[in-house]
Amino acid sequence: LVLVPSRATADDLVALGFDSARVRVVPWGVEAHAVTDDDRARVRVLHALPDRFVLFVGTLEPRKNLARLAAAVARLDESIPLVVAGASGWGDAVPAGDHVRFLGFVDAADLPALYASATVFAYPSLQEGFGMPILEAMAHGAPVVTSRGSSTEEAAAGAAALADATDVDAIASAIASVLADPAPWVEQGHARVATAT
Repeated sequence: LVLVPSRATADDLVALGFDSARVRVVPWGVEAHAVTDDDRARVRVLHALPDRFVLFVGTLEPRKNLARLAAAVARLDESIPLVVAGASGWGDAVPAGDHVRFLGFVDAADLPALYASATVFAYPSLQEGFGMPILEAMAHGAPVVTSRGSSTEEAAAGAAALADATDVDAIASAIASVLADPAPWVEQGHARVATAT
């Protein structure tokens, strides 16, 4: 058998010639960690985080779509930075701009508080097998924006604002809508991860 975390990945494998009878979808779960005000304060000081920010977590590589995400954040009416947490990857994945802050690799122990501190978590990736950071963000109370028509939409299961990942304006619009009213997305995110733990 070939085990995959999403229907989108299963479909990709079948399209590549794998026998569909051998492919099984076993979605990943997520574990929420308790985050205190002290945890949030420590992470804010450690990384010199602003009061409000859009967060991305992942390796720096072209399929993560960081250049479009950075351009989208730059188009928002309010001045809010994009904070990127992730190890160096490959390719021309690093966006430019004064509104982008790179934290580099963030220790796994600090990620729950980082997610919990974010105003919005944005993950408009072009291609993923699943999109685990989406569930991690939801588990820690961050409202999520992600890609429409991909495994990330499947992982979000209706609990994230969706955007065409190839359209900067669409990404900006989705982020702006979540910034304007995050509470319903936080609530839907908590309900989503309750089924994925």
